[in-house]
Amino acid sequence: MSLLRQPILLLSRSEGVKRLVSTLPVTSGIVTGYVPGETTESVVEAAVGLVDDGLHVTLDFLGEDTLDVEQADATVAAYVDVLRQLGRRGLARRAEVSVKLSAVGQALPDSTEAQADKIALENARTICRAARNAGTTVTLDMEDHTTTDRTLATLRDLRKDFPETGAVLQAYLRRTEADCRALAHEGSRVRLCKGAYNEPEDVAFTDRLEVDRSYVRCLKVLMGGQGYPMVATHDPRMIAIASSLASRFGRAAGSYEFQMLYGIRPEEQRRLAASGETVRVYVPYGEEWYGYLMRRLAERPQNLTFFLRSLVSKK
Repeated sequence: MSLLRQPILLLSRSEGVKRLVSTLPVTSGIVTGYVPGETTESVVEAAVGLVDDGLHVTLDFLGEDTLDVEQADATVAAYVDVLRQLGRRGLARRAEVSVKLSAVGQALPDSTEAQADKIALENARTICRAARNAGTTVTLDMEDHTTTDRTLATLRDLRKDFPETGAVLQAYLRRTEADCRALAHEGSRVRLCKGAYNEPEDVAFTDRLEVDRSYVRCLKVLMGGQGYPMVATHDPRMIAIASSLASRFGRAAGSYEFQMLYGIRPEEQRRLAASGETVRVYVPYGEEWYGYLMRRLAERPQNLTFFLRSLVSKK
């Protein structure tokens, strides 16, 4: 099935297929398996259900590479709205938000990098302020390697006023073990994932075994540090290794957490939570779900048959 990965990713860039797929309501078949809805109300209801199951959540308003200031402002407004609703529903203790800087101004095409970074920082500050007012936190998502330094610089600026802001590091980048060492300090929340962008070999490990080894090295740094590791993986081996390392370094329950995507291994999510682990589910929502869905299909091509069946059934 891995042979299907590249063709599916190519489909994600096809405007014709996108127009066809985007006519599906978000409630159709496989779409709701990965994206619970397009609106604030739908994602908050999904969060309620997950919290009732003993899970934590982080909400991601879909959209990246925002190309104009108005779109960035709309993204900020969406985050402020969902954070307000989380506060009103009493969910803030178990629900936070994840933000891509490219969605709030970092990738604006008619600005210099310095100008775009300033806009993204101010927009991120607005979201962090709304999160604090609601009683929760923000995590800055990481994107491709060309933005890593800029994202970490923005993180440093944000943490001056909002030290609770979370970071994300990608184990497939060759630099990440060093970044883990720099961020494994007291009060620092760090989500470690493997990475999902197509990166060149000079900056990233491309062999799966090398990525796994890097992930474990990074885990050792984070678990042995003074921060709060967030172990983002669905890999049973990595989950077992993380649990073993937590025990080796004397970490108590609640001093780290596991993170998984909405719709991926939900039984394992509940099992881990029932065993006393903190488990946070990454929940995307919004109208820009097409690209996200296609990336999930590329990761699990066996879902393609079900997806194509849903395309046919709409006629």
